[in-house]
Amino acid sequence: MLTPKRRPKLEEVLLSEGLLSPEELQKAMARMDGSARNLGPFLVSQGLISEESLAYCLARQHGIDFVDLSQVEVDRRLLKGFPQELIRRELFLPFRREDNRLHIAMADPGNLPLIDDLRLLAGQEVCLYVSTPSMIQAHLERQSGPEAVLEEVAEGFRLSLVPEEEEEEALSPERLKAELSPIIKLVDTIIWNAIERRASDVHIEGTERDVMVKYRIDGMLYPAMEPIDKRFQQMIISRIKIMAELDIAERRVPQDGRFRLKLGQKGIDFRVSILPSNFGEAAVIRILDKETIARELSELKLDRLGFREPDLKRFRKNIIKPHGMILVTGPTGSGKTTTLYAAISEINSGLEKIVTIEDPIEYQLKNVIQIPVNEKKGLTFARGLRSILRHDPDKIMVGEIRDPETAQIAVQSALTGHLVFTTVHANNVVDVVGRLMAMGLEPYNFVTSLNCILTQRLVRLICLSCKHQIKVPDALLDESGLEPSEYRDFPFFEGKSCPHCNYTGYRGRTGVFELLEISDRIRELILEKRTAAEIKRVAKDEKTTFLREAALEKVFAGLTTLAEANRVTLGE
Repeated sequence: MLTPKRRPKLEEVLLSEGLLSPEELQKAMARMDGSARNLGPFLVSQGLISEESLAYCLARQHGIDFVDLSQVEVDRRLLKGFPQELIRRELFLPFRREDNRLHIAMADPGNLPLIDDLRLLAGQEVCLYVSTPSMIQAHLERQSGPEAVLEEVAEGFRLSLVPEEEEEEALSPERLKAELSPIIKLVDTIIWNAIERRASDVHIEGTERDVMVKYRIDGMLYPAMEPIDKRFQQMIISRIKIMAELDIAERRVPQDGRFRLKLGQKGIDFRVSILPSNFGEAAVIRILDKETIARELSELKLDRLGFREPDLKRFRKNIIKPHGMILVTGPTGSGKTTTLYAAISEINSGLEKIVTIEDPIEYQLKNVIQIPVNEKKGLTFARGLRSILRHDPDKIMVGEIRDPETAQIAVQSALTGHLVFTTVHANNVVDVVGRLMAMGLEPYNFVTSLNCILTQRLVRLICLSCKHQIKVPDALLDESGLEPSEYRDFPFFEGKSCPHCNYTGYRGRTGVFELLEISDRIRELILEKRTAAEIKRVAKDEKTTFLREAALEKVFAGLTTLAEANRVTLGE
């Protein structure tokens, strides 16, 4: 007769894994109150081993596998088969059903009564795993948070294909009235979830057969939920139009509006843009949490934006000059306005008059007069800027140079004793010069007025909660312009993906900057219409760090990934 194999004790596994010495284990057990079953949690609470190390040891002790839940796609529907109170009290998580087997992660595989209950409640074969309490807890919080509410609310709006021969259903007041209550709940929950997930925008767009809802988080678009049935598209858009006080009957021309909601004690502003498309109207909702941003702006300084220390010193030297033009350039969404706000906040002593004209005013700046552009009423950048000059300003911010008249006035202001901060949509220095010349400016005037041109981009930061070291393949190194033999063993990093970063591997963004100070040599080259290569050569001699170099510095410092640096700056 075979004798059943004895299960090792936890302390035996800890010793065999080399996590503790016999002396450390003996001291810990002497200090411990209660039974040996509490040994693991006690060791973790004393900082002697990590939660993950304990979970690995428990898995080995009980002969089952460890599961890293940060790498697992959890099927939320499985949670409905178990009492929520039991799940939270005993810390377990059903995460996948496969081949008629239910896969469950638990924090304590020695809890035999719980295992019996799980097999009874599941009503099918159960496959058990060990995970850490914090991983399970993070998933449970995520499943009961805004995303879970969104999924529950959207359950009745899931994709159900309509045969092509059926005619499109007309939107009538009666139908809208009948369907409005769940639609209101759906739209409100989409917005609420977007705020919880730190989204800057909500995108709602139709396809041939369904409606997609996406969130822009850290500059990238991610699906917010499963596709919604196409039949609900116009009702969702109509609800958004009603909130923004737009014309729900007009479906052929773009419309823009805004609304404000209160979440708890905090008011949040939303800008809405409706656009007709070949698959029905699409909507973008920009989220402006002004109270949070105002709090951040009160502490916002240039050294928090990601500048290299030498560039920061040079940029600060330019923004304290009494006159001239500070020009920030980059594509839409590259953080130009934030940089200007930080610069103005830093030099705003209250002793000088600062006036801005913006479209729109995104955030309030203390002790600064801010004027919103209103083209419907005739208040353009040019007209507003002309009025500002009669208001005796010391420093002026022009949100964007869009037309020749604004460009002419901005340059004249810089030449006549004002310090002008402004932006131009362009990709690099040469593009800026070409664009301003195309607006009819005299090259000598605008080159003379320029103090510096700051080109910038934003790169996503690796999530600190799941950051780990990786080895980059030679193909990616070669594609990135890095010599594989030199960088093959270099410590690169990326995020594994975890609940903290919404399973993206990234959380937050930082700036990548290229600062070109307009020296006499650079002025001469621009006026002589020399090539970009010649200007870059001189700029390099004058200690300019180009965008690509600045991005790679952040990669080598472990702040972002090589793939992210390539996405943003590979063509620079």
